[in-house]
Amino acid sequence: MSHPLFARAYARLSVSADLHGGVAAHRKDLLTGLSGRVLEVGAGNGLNFAHYPSAVSEVVAIEPERLLRESALRAAVRAGVPVDVVPGAAEALPVKSEAYDAVVFSLVLCSVRNVERALAEARRVLRPGGELRFFEHGRDERRSMAALQRGLDRTVWPLLFGNCHTSRDPVDEIRKAGFTIGSFRRVTVPEKGLRLPTSACVLGVAQRPGSVTGRP
Repeated sequence: MSHPLFARAYARLSVSADLHGGVAAHRKDLLTGLSGRVLEVGAGNGLNFAHYPSAVSEVVAIEPERLLRESALRAAVRAGVPVDVVPGAAEALPVKSEAYDAVVFSLVLCSVRNVERALAEARRVLRPGGELRFFEHGRDERRSMAALQRGLDRTVWPLLFGNCHTSRDPVDEIRKAGFTIGSFRRVTVPEKGLRLPTSACVLGVAQRPGSVTGRP
């Protein structure tokens, strides 16, 4: 998979959002408390890597886009935990079933081609009782912005921004995929200033049902 124009733009915008839009703090909150083996789906340019806690023994980071994957490889070298960056798609994860203690989705469910399949794959690779951590943008609670999002999704937005869709509902999709939704909160990115079609975000945790004992 290669979207060089989008990849270059995303690399610049994501760094700016971390520095000036409060996203770095959300990344830290997303990953706090994780331990064991973690699978990150759609790692982008690897901005999450610096925030993984030391209790994480291994991160396998999946990224389909070539230029972003190259950036993620450079970020992995600087990470405080072992990170292995590999190619792959969310809908067909190249890893074993029930092999991970946690799966991380960070600003990626908006752009996968098949959300249902991607979440089914996340459930497959999680051990019973494992956690799904998510930080995603999606449908705005304000009716006027939600209407604008739907219009953008039907026209130019996915073409311009690497198949990104602004009006998906990540919490509902995760629930429908069979996960138990835990705590979550809605945040705005950026917190101040102009509200964008991607400003409405949700940060939270869900769990694959099953016993937390007997890890593979």
